[in-house]
Amino acid sequence: MPRDASPRRYLMCPPHHFRVTYSINPWMDPAKPVDLPLALAQWEDLRDRYLALGHTVSLLDPRPDLPDMVFAANGATVVDGKVLGARFAHQERMPEAEAHLAWFRARGYAEIHEPVHINEGEGDFAVTASYLLAGRGFRSSPLSHDEAQEFFGRPVIGLDLIDPRYYHLDTALCVLDDTADEIMYYPGAFSPGSRSVLARLFPGALVASEEDAAVLGLNAVSDGRHVLLPATAAGLLAPLRDRGFEPVGIDLGELLKGGGSVKCCTQELRA
Repeated sequence: MPRDASPRRYLMCPPHHFRVTYSINPWMDPAKPVDLPLALAQWEDLRDRYLALGHTVSLLDPRPDLPDMVFAANGATVVDGKVLGARFAHQERMPEAEAHLAWFRARGYAEIHEPVHINEGEGDFAVTASYLLAGRGFRSSPLSHDEAQEFFGRPVIGLDLIDPRYYHLDTALCVLDDTADEIMYYPGAFSPGSRSVLARLFPGALVASEEDAAVLGLNAVSDGRHVLLPATAAGLLAPLRDRGFEPVGIDLGELLKGGGSVKCCTQELRA
């Protein structure tokens, strides 16, 4: 049976200044040039898909000195209208945190927390019906987990990432239905203990192959019915359909040069 989609509100940032001039993850190679017009066209296609599906997209103004601002998911985590800001691990991205907080302040968000500990927003926080899943190991401090739990009042489940290609949780795990505890993930990205935790909490999860994970197929966004994901993750399409989802393949090949895809470009504004 087809599932029901719910209208979503997303925050995105156009890649007008996207480029790869430094390397802070294994995907980034400054020697590989970026086709900026193509990157913009691919990003616009993603934005337009959201709009066509009935979702709302707000825009964050890009800054010339911050080429990674297109990866808007990293700038904050919003749950129940409460905003947990980001604190970036690498100095190249640190000013993005204030740009995001300024956006929320200007729009009247009342509950905003500037973090003490390093977290990179929805890169390492994922919301299910029962939990706030929290990645650690490369870019977010384990201390940020207690900080998030105290602020949001939701149980936080810490998950250890062990493969540098999957440096954020959102490169290795996607929430398919946030009204239930339904996810898909790649076990090889996680420590043995974290794999056991995921298997215990989510016994019916869709388990992705290494081939689909390696093209960032799990860096996806679901509205409860439509799952927007990299088109190259072909092995996920049939399993998603079997579960009643409608996969929507997206080409973000140019932005992949910065280590991000669909989810990295998309911060969800949860009321």
